[in-house]
Amino acid sequence: MPEHGRRPYISGNWKMAKTLSQARTHIEALLPLLPAGGGIEVGVCVPFTALEAVVSAAAGSDLRVCAQNMHQQDEGAYTGEVSAPMLVELGVTGVVLGHSERRLHFCETDRGLQEKVPAALAAGLQPILCVGETDEEREQGDMERRLRSQVQEALEKVPLERLAEVVIAYEPVWAIGTGKSATPEQAQEAISFVRALVGDRSRPAAEAVRVLYGGSVKAENAAELLGQPDVDGALVGGASLDPDGFAKIVAAAAP
Repeated sequence: MPEHGRRPYISGNWKMAKTLSQARTHIEALLPLLPAGGGIEVGVCVPFTALEAVVSAAAGSDLRVCAQNMHQQDEGAYTGEVSAPMLVELGVTGVVLGHSERRLHFCETDRGLQEKVPAALAAGLQPILCVGETDEEREQGDMERRLRSQVQEALEKVPLERLAEVVIAYEPVWAIGTGKSATPEQAQEAISFVRALVGDRSRPAAEAVRVLYGGSVKAENAAELLGQPDVDGALVGGASLDPDGFAKIVAAAAP
């Protein structure tokens, strides 16, 4: 484990890919490729329809199984939504919240995430909060303003003693699915700033919170990105759909 004590975390976001049977086959291929010993935490963020199958296929392993979204209420008249208790009963241990694709296509807002993040924690789910600026915001010098708004608002109602339990994924929108990754220096700069924002509320939480990088992470660039001092892992998109490629990214995170 690195000197700062934060355990590296690599999580694969499958997005809207893999049927139930494909998901089961994928996990059966992936598990033998993952390193033993627990030095690296590994997770997969799976479509709702495949969650139960993946939890079953991963039984007995250390693989974390996460959902890609959830509603902030435990139940109610919210057609098409899924609640935290539903996920917990399946054996899910984490959930992605605020991914840029949710923000762009499904009107996810910082105000809504202000309710979702503490709701996930209260239910026993580890939230993976996604933040990041667009190409236009970066070009206009608004990266820090955007990150400040996203991080501060989403974490506003999280109890101080639970701040460090949130995982934050910095995903520059201009690097998601484009093949264009942030440079290691850009990733370090932004993630260091995100950590400082957490530090505005709690210095100990800032030291302990894990901040991941996401955005066109692949086996070829993983080691350089993960080698930055404040980068605690990666949220991997397309490259996580291939067991061999994903396992290579996990190996690159070895302390």
